[in-house]
Amino acid sequence: MYARARETEGLLYVPELAAWLVARDEDVREVLLRADDFSSAQALRPDAVPSPAALAVLSRGFGQRPTVVSTDGAAHRRLRAPLNRALSAARIAALVPYAAECAAALVDGFAADGSTELMGAYARKLPGAVIGKLIGLDPQDVPAAVHGSHRTEELLFRPLTEEEQVAAAHDVVALQQLLDHYVRERRADPRDDLVSGLVAALAPGTGELTLDQRHELVSNLQNFLIAGHLTTSALIGTTLFHLLSHRSQWELVRRKPEFVAAAVEEAVRYDTAVQGFRRTTTRPVTVAGTELPAGATVFVAYGSAGRDERRHERADEFDITRTAPSRHVSFGHGPHGCPGSLLAREQLRLSVELLGSRLPELRLADDTDGARTIMRPTLIHRSPEALHLVW
Repeated sequence: MYARARETEGLLYVPELAAWLVARDEDVREVLLRADDFSSAQALRPDAVPSPAALAVLSRGFGQRPTVVSTDGAAHRRLRAPLNRALSAARIAALVPYAAECAAALVDGFAADGSTELMGAYARKLPGAVIGKLIGLDPQDVPAAVHGSHRTEELLFRPLTEEEQVAAAHDVVALQQLLDHYVRERRADPRDDLVSGLVAALAPGTGELTLDQRHELVSNLQNFLIAGHLTTSALIGTTLFHLLSHRSQWELVRRKPEFVAAAVEEAVRYDTAVQGFRRTTTRPVTVAGTELPAGATVFVAYGSAGRDERRHERADEFDITRTAPSRHVSFGHGPHGCPGSLLAREQLRLSVELLGSRLPELRLADDTDGARTIMRPTLIHRSPEALHLVW
């Protein structure tokens, strides 16, 4: 569909998305830069609508306030500023040794086994530990926070039975209550962490937080937590999957670590975790020759832009040795470009380096055991459902 959309004159309307598909790299960049014409208010419309019973459970929690993903203009800048400070190059550099320590400990846990399922044993654990450290969570609370994040994604983007939705809703509310505890605790006793930074930025002062302030803080912490680790978890999975599926390129990375950075960029371009976000036109506009009225929905497809032959030569080939790699938009572009892209890249880099040095004979179990890697059926956090590896 992406390829057909890129070759279609103008934009292609996709009924399954209820949106016009913006598929070419040039058009994706244009829409993302025209933030005044294309609002982010409905950027993350759920793919699944929770049942009334699940909504009743969710009503007991926090949230449902605009976040950095779903705001425009001054409101977006207000919410993004504390995130930019928390994700500065200096702060990330200071966090990398902790990430490396966590990564090594995780590999120690399965290195002697001869096999592992990487998503569960590593890819879903490392980013959770790192983002938990950045946010300021106590280590013992990180597993619950990671679990609640996954359940939030399942509730909003996966088909579940009503019983499953209600169970997921309870987990989501538990996560929100945990984050609210941290918000109120940091109001009374600020520390050098993201929770404290968000409280100071979004609710300046020293008095007791109002309920509305707590809702906003919990919403934005929950959004940051989910975006901060689920995307990186997905990218660790797809990066290792594609490197190991192209054996000669895995061997090259293992022998020559100077190719690791190129491998990371190629994996992110080739099969990005977030396939796209929605935008809504604020006035009549024209994109790629297609006239759209105010209120029209477009799906800005990062995943398609990464495969655009006009931008990337041999775009459908996975090749870490490209002599002139082109810049991709897999981490977004313009005002809503991902503020955590550097942190994600650092975790991808150290993961490839560590697994290549510790497990040089690493290979997909598919190669020998008849298993097949299945990708998760979602446009958000696309990754292997499971990644079985042997060595």
